[in-house]
Amino acid sequence: MTGAATMERVVDRRGLRDFLAVSDRVYADEPRFVPPMRAQVRRWWREGVPMYLIRDADTGAAVGRTTLHTDAGLDAKLGRRCQLFGLTEFTEPAAEPLFEAIAAAGRAAGDREVLFGPVALLPNEAGGVITSGYVDRGFVDSAYNPPRYVTAYESYGFARRFESDTWICPVTPAPAGPDPLPEDPQLRVHRGDLRRLDEQLDMLRGLLNGSFAQLGYYTEISAEQLRQQTDGLAYLLDESLLLYLTRAERPVAFVLCIPDISEFVIRVRGNLNLVNQLRLLATRRRYRREAVLIVKGVLPEHQGRGYQRMLSAQLHRNLHAGGYSTLRSTYVGRDNPASAAQFRAMGGRPLHGYTFYEKAL
Repeated sequence: MTGAATMERVVDRRGLRDFLAVSDRVYADEPRFVPPMRAQVRRWWREGVPMYLIRDADTGAAVGRTTLHTDAGLDAKLGRRCQLFGLTEFTEPAAEPLFEAIAAAGRAAGDREVLFGPVALLPNEAGGVITSGYVDRGFVDSAYNPPRYVTAYESYGFARRFESDTWICPVTPAPAGPDPLPEDPQLRVHRGDLRRLDEQLDMLRGLLNGSFAQLGYYTEISAEQLRQQTDGLAYLLDESLLLYLTRAERPVAFVLCIPDISEFVIRVRGNLNLVNQLRLLATRRRYRREAVLIVKGVLPEHQGRGYQRMLSAQLHRNLHAGGYSTLRSTYVGRDNPASAAQFRAMGGRPLHGYTFYEKAL
């Protein structure tokens, strides 16, 4: 930047192209950053999610970006009226003007109490900042950023919230012996079925909302939100990596993994247009060496019975049988040691430190 910065809302396709290009500028020499899916960003813009650019006042170059939005459900969950921000990227000189603009927007709203983010569009969907593990690449549905982001947020007075870790685990042959639970004739493990995917996703939504309702950041996912988040899953899904457990024919626990296509997404800069989708489909066997655990959970009334261990053991067997060598997991809260213990039992280690940020207005 050569001078002051200005903030403008994205109102046309040219502005949207500049918004998408900010991450290309920030991560031009960084092969470990996985950009958001461009189709998703475009959809949010068409649906009216407010998107903003920070421009160098002298050159007009886009040097930062963010969304500025609110969510009544998250306000109720956190007990504070939050000015949310997300998809937030910035060159080093643009950090302070961007944060000043975000804070000014929160104050101008009149009823906002805190800034909270980065979230896209909610913490249970995507967002966050990594605080360690920078030598390891990012992956889909998770964050990656340079170390200077942590310095920038914390120098401006943001405090960490919901500190977590992502995890990475080797896939090794499953140990011999019985399952870790006593036999129970009422328990049955099921796997994904592309022919019944819509039905299974609706069932998983109920499990997801029930399992995560107790978490401090979680807001209920609607059928439409789930449809958008899983758009394109059918051509990507490995049926053996979507598992759920029933007891007396009632679903009680689940786990969802997908093949890790992060390297492909990096290569096409998040542009999964029809041509690139066909390219991915034609080469998908190449991306069945590593997997990403997107989400897992157990209904609260069934927790503590080892059901997630049973699913994890079956998942481990399926990963090995499918030729996968590595499993990564999206962030797990440091206040959730039971989930972390399952990854340690697989020989895993924390991959990236992870946090959201909050600042009182």
